Amino acid sequence: MKKLIATCSLALLAMSVMAQTTASDVLSTVRKANDYFMQKYEDPTVPTNVKRIRPSSLWTRAVYYEGLMALQEIDPQQRYIDYALRWAEFHQWTPRNGVNTCDADDQCCGQTYVELLPYTKKDYKELLKNVTDNLDHQMQTPNTKTQTTTPKAKTQQSSLYGWWTWIDAIQMAMPLYMQVYQLTGDTKYRDHGMQMYRWSRNECGGGLFNEKDGLWWRDADYVPPYKEPDGKDCYWSRGNGWVYAALVRCMNLLPRKSSQYKELKKDFLLMSEGIKNCQREDGFWNPSLVSTHYAMKETSGTALFLYGICWGMRQGYLKEKVYRPIADKAWAAMAKDAVHPDGFLGWMQGTGKDPSAGQPLSYDKVPDFEDYGTGCFLLGAAEYYKLLSK
Repeated sequence: MKKLIATCSLALLAMSVMAQTTASDVLSTVRKANDYFMQKYEDPTVPTNVKRIRPSSLWTRAVYYEGLMALQEIDPQQRYIDYALRWAEFHQWTPRNGVNTCDADDQCCGQTYVELLPYTKKDYKELLKNVTDNLDHQMQTPNTKTQTTTPKAKTQQSSLYGWWTWIDAIQMAMPLYMQVYQLTGDTKYRDHGMQMYRWSRNECGGGLFNEKDGLWWRDADYVPPYKEPDGKDCYWSRGNGWVYAALVRCMNLLPRKSSQYKELKKDFLLMSEGIKNCQREDGFWNPSLVSTHYAMKETSGTALFLYGICWGMRQGYLKEKVYRPIADKAWAAMAKDAVHPDGFLGWMQGTGKDPSAGQPLSYDKVPDFEDYGTGCFLLGAAEYYKLLSK
């Protein structure tokens, strides 16, 4: 009986904390996290140095700027824009590794370049020529590389659309195709982006999206019969978060009545159900969504799920009576257990491709890259702020 009373008391306390959270509270927390990052990485042009030197236009930093632009929407500050513009101008508004790259990771920076365009008062044809030229190049270039190391995966070779062989790539590049479509009015970008998405969804490794569970395998190497040590499928939290965020970012750029919007919305709803079923009692999601292997708090996936869930409720697609408690628990968990007093974010999984990467996680452990995790947090926090402000 005492244990039951204690459990109920903790539940009521958690509900009380969540009920008292205001938009102002969220903004204060997200500013703290962002200020920590901007102070630590004061010069946005300095390359990263994790095992080797990489330019600051790499995907990890590009995701941070996606989050920064989301923060700018709810907390407009010239210093955010100045910081992002300095970064974009230093990299000459060009994809990492140049115009001829077909790697989604290299193209991710283009998303922020497009979002910065209104602050430059320049024409996109002048400023974003390298971005559009890069997509034009990819649309004419088939992928002839080996698609998977798993022999059983019947993945078509030399596919014109077969570049996104890992689900992270959908977030890194698909929204850029939709941005350029909206910018130019040319449907070829929209249509090619959708074809690449369908290839990853339905063909890569026999199809990376499991409609039954509403979740994605990270790449062809994780499609069954691959199993986690407990016999469960391997659905990587952050990988699914990447796709979930990409669906939101793409739908924001498409007409609601278009067939493409409806197609992505269908997958968004399937994912929302699958994600809902995997949340931990404490509000986080595990690195491995349905497996007990590596069962622990993880911030980046949690933040991306918060981003999509809050957006879905604001659009009227997700029922608030079902999903609002999920969002409230996710925010309360991160604010309490991940955000340090100085703004550092704990329980953040480092780079990798599956739940085992960067283990073990902890409150104090610094991941190999801090930037993308901060970007994910800013995205989720900004959308939660909008939900509380409506």
